[in-house]
Amino acid sequence: MQRTPDLPEGAEQLVSPDEVRQALLRVAGEVAALLAGRRPLVLAVMRGGVVFAGQLLPLLPFLLDFDYVDATRYGTETRGGELRWRVDVPSSARGRVVLLVDDILDEGHTLAAIRERLLAAGALEVRIAVFADKQLPRKKPLAADFVGVQVPDRYVFGYGMDLRGAWRNLPAIYALPPGRCA
Repeated sequence: MQRTPDLPEGAEQLVSPDEVRQALLRVAGEVAALLAGRRPLVLAVMRGGVVFAGQLLPLLPFLLDFDYVDATRYGTETRGGELRWRVDVPSSARGRVVLLVDDILDEGHTLAAIRERLLAAGALEVRIAVFADKQLPRKKPLAADFVGVQVPDRYVFGYGMDLRGAWRNLPAIYALPPGRCA
């Protein structure tokens, strides 16, 4: 029996584990329909993208290559700052179709920077899969090609997304109360 973790006070479940699974299967089907036969380079965006990528890859029934990139504007902070590259885009992106896999499309600055870096490194095409797309009241610099779920403009965590470095391992997505930031 799975025990409910001791979540922060007022945390609300937005997406159940069953809804996560259904969204994952849908996204896998959409990715397969577009990229099958193209042998894409799949890049997980660390650290948040590792849960989504780890569950998505076994559902993709075609030949692919896998690597990762590690760039962040957050670290353990709750607000984005300057982009820091911990692991740059791989040279194997040159001449390839690349699928970036990340946990969330929040403001979009990190994914936009990674996408631009991949194109500058010679990637032929960059597609983006995010598990969650945060609904913000302002325009983002890019849109994801594949989206698992939409989440409100609140601080969300679980299924790869963290709350001050913790809770990435939750099988569902939770949100802090409106207006509350970690």
